[in-house]
Amino acid sequence: MKNEDFSTNRKGKREYLNDSLTHGLIRSLNEYFQTKVEIPRIRMGKKQEIETLINEEALLFAQYLRNEKQTWIPRIASLTSKTP
Repeated sequence: MKNEDFSTNRKGKREYLNDSLTHGLIRSLNEYFQTKVEIPRIRMGKKQEIETLINEEALLFAQYLRNEKQTWIPRIASLTSKTP
């Protein structure tokens, strides 16, 4: 933990990860984003990775905001946790 100044009146503590913990966190995060979900892709396929789903939802939401589509219904994946 390190003390840091956030503004003139506000101080706080921030925790930094060492290199091995940082690499482990990034590796786990990448594995998570590569997890397959059972939601059809926009163009083809019945499964997709979570990363692709996020990108497609951002595209559909942007089209809705630009009034290119009248409705936007988010596709939400339900993930089952892996228990040992």
